[in-house]
Amino acid sequence: MARRSAPPHSGPAYYSGAPRGALSDPNESAIGAFLRTEVFAPDKLPGNLSVLTGVAVFFGGIAALRTWGDILIPA
Repeated sequence: MARRSAPPHSGPAYYSGAPRGALSDPNESAIGAFLRTEVFAPDKLPGNLSVLTGVAVFFGGIAALRTWGDILIPA
């Protein structure tokens, strides 16, 4: 099997060692950086929406059973 290599002039294939958040505002808080990189990042948004949907269905089920649970028990 032939070995695949990087395209010419693509630069190094290893991590450059840039500090985390180097491209962001230096006055940004840790919470703001976390929200930007983990919650609202475009590559992580589908997974975060999936977790949010699961949590909403879970708590919606609890609320529905507490509200209408008495009609589920035969009298």
